[in-house]
Amino acid sequence: MSKLTHLDSEGNAKMVDVGDKQITQRIAVATGRVRMAAETLTLIASGGHKKGDVLAIARIAGIQGAKSCSQLIPLCHPLMLTSVNVDLELDSDNSQVIISSRAKVNGQTGVEMEALTAVSVAALTIYDMCKAVDKEMVIEGICLQEKQGGKSGIYSRTTPA
Repeated sequence: MSKLTHLDSEGNAKMVDVGDKQITQRIAVATGRVRMAAETLTLIASGGHKKGDVLAIARIAGIQGAKSCSQLIPLCHPLMLTSVNVDLELDSDNSQVIISSRAKVNGQTGVEMEALTAVSVAALTIYDMCKAVDKEMVIEGICLQEKQGGKSGIYSRTTPA
């Protein structure tokens, strides 16, 4: 197992120096889900929520979350993202919203945290918008599915989340 890069030799937190790393195209995909009551999912699907279009607002919130990642996670580098996509799928068989995010940058460090933050913020937004009708919702399974670029190359998840 590799050493933790955000700790110095004495165990103090530090920001990783990426100044000497090569600029490459980097892509990360993350997923997660929000489980809820069937009635809540139906309300979202019908667009009948009094707060507005839950999926549209969650999508925008996820994109904004990715753009704000370095302000939320203390040791993340601010990145000039070239794209962030947030997709939301209604899964009525399992009464959940499946969230996926794809973040992309041409830079010296990866975009895993931005993709994960996008999914997390989108999930939290769904929860916030629907909590008045369903306090039993569960946010779960947020994980990195794949990453490309940089020295470590390609990673693809091999175990289910």
